[in-house]
Amino acid sequence: MKSLITISTALTMFFLASNYSHAQEKQVDSLSVVEKFSRVKKEIVQQEKNALKIEVENINKRLETGSIDQAEAEILKSAAAKKHALNIENRLSIVDNKMELYKRNGELGENEDKAYVAISFGNEDANNTRVFGVSVKSKEKKVVYDRRTISDGYIAVGLNNVVTSGESLEDSDFKVAGSRFAELGWTWKTRVFDNSNWLRVRYGLAFQFNGLKPTDNRLFVDTGEQTELQTYPLNLKKSKFRMDNLVIPIHFEFGPSKKIEHDDYFRYVTRDQFKFGIGGYGGINLGARQKLKFEEDGENQKQKLKANYNTNNFIYGLSAYIGWGATSIYAKYDLNTIFKNNAVDQHNVSLGLRLDLE
Repeated sequence: MKSLITISTALTMFFLASNYSHAQEKQVDSLSVVEKFSRVKKEIVQQEKNALKIEVENINKRLETGSIDQAEAEILKSAAAKKHALNIENRLSIVDNKMELYKRNGELGENEDKAYVAISFGNEDANNTRVFGVSVKSKEKKVVYDRRTISDGYIAVGLNNVVTSGESLEDSDFKVAGSRFAELGWTWKTRVFDNSNWLRVRYGLAFQFNGLKPTDNRLFVDTGEQTELQTYPLNLKKSKFRMDNLVIPIHFEFGPSKKIEHDDYFRYVTRDQFKFGIGGYGGINLGARQKLKFEEDGENQKQKLKANYNTNNFIYGLSAYIGWGATSIYAKYDLNTIFKNNAVDQHNVSLGLRLDLE
């Protein structure tokens, strides 16, 4: 009997201690969430103050340049102050509502800001967030008020040829239609000025593939002293020489843009606008190769030859583009010679179309 009383007392004390500990943890957790909401409210107020400050500075600059007078400036400042005061009021109300939801439903408010992936069966939920039995919610990203740098990819294709000292392109040793180039790149575009987007710096990384098809049944041969075109003893159905480069392109881009403004951010958009870019590139030669197709003893043969061919290891040149929207006419010219020790200097030149994947 005594031992039973002892065990019962111990169990009672254990459950009381567990409940007290759980209550303390829940209280601490609740306090941390409340503190989180308080920090969010402070951040909202500071964000709106910063946005108002920027708007007022822009209004003052317009006043200094004479585009508006003092009366118009005061009206604009008053409207901006009213707008951001209402923004604060509305955004704080949203946070207060989320806090009430958390207090009433426990983990609801805590999970609202978290990303999750849930696998389940059945129909879509009330929010239509389930796709093929998988419900996905991504964590909301903070909107950047002024994104000065953006990035995108581009593709360029067109005709390729060689500028040879003392010769014109009309007398080229390479087929005009058969010699082609391609370029694939990723660039970042940064606005130069604070309150204008007419000048941007564009820079990134790109792969260049420059192809040349010699005329008159010839191919490139490395003689040890220089690389020269020689006639092949068999009838060539195809003779193609290709150089692959990895370069860093840098351009100054000029052109108008459209400014899109919202309550919490603004953006400069260059879609469907004229643009002109001029600059250059520098990088390394990744390799050179030749591809031959011919018939021998009644059978079609293919040869792929990969060698150094005395090509320059370092690539650098000038490039420019001009166009509208995503499409531009694109040209580039290698300042380095294709081959190191040739008696006659030869430079790669390209002309084609460039598509920006904005």
